[in-house]
Amino acid sequence: MKTIVGLILGVALLVGGGAQAFDEDSLKKLKALKACEGCDLSEANLSGANLSGAKLNEATLSAANLSGANLSGANLSKAALNAVNASKVDLRKAKLIKANLNGANLNGANLNGANLSEADLSEADLSEADFSEANLSGANLRSANLSKANWMEADLSKVDLYGAELSGANLILAKLKGAKLMEAFLTGADLTGADLTGADLGLADLKNANLNGAILCKTRMPDLTEDNSGCN
Repeated sequence: MKTIVGLILGVALLVGGGAQAFDEDSLKKLKALKACEGCDLSEANLSGANLSGAKLNEATLSAANLSGANLSGANLSKAALNAVNASKVDLRKAKLIKANLNGANLNGANLNGANLSEADLSEADLSEADFSEANLSGANLRSANLSKANWMEADLSKVDLYGAELSGANLILAKLKGAKLMEAFLTGADLTGADLTGADLGLADLKNANLNGAILCKTRMPDLTEDNSGCN
């Protein structure tokens, strides 16, 4: 009987604890020191918070609300910003200028209108994330997983996408001026109306990609020839 009662109390505690996933001490530490490496901050409300330069590498931020937060220069390398069967992290209109997101997990995250200019997103998992109208100019996206992500009207000028996975990505009206897309995988990607002026697509895989209305001017194509058909 004692065993059964103990089990019931244990389950009750687990259920009760589910209402708040993050650790209060970790949240206080972050706000006081702008540092909480490896902390569990899942579901924390950090909307509009000033976390510029914060050290959050390897932290868990799944389902956290970071909409409008300032994370410029923050270290989020290998941070987990999503979780299985959990709401995705909210980074709408967040500032992540020059932030370190190397190897971070942003699968399915909402980054609509966010500013990630010059950020390091190399080897990050950005699959199925929403980057519509986001600014990623000059960002490092080498070898990142961007499959099925929404980049509609995003600014990807001069980004480094060498070897990146962009299969099935939505790049409609995206700005890709001077982007480095060498050996990138763009199979089935939608580049309708995208601006590829000065972009380098050398040896990229464009099988079944939609380039209808895309601007091709001084654009290096997969066969290493230059396409100037869209120059005025």
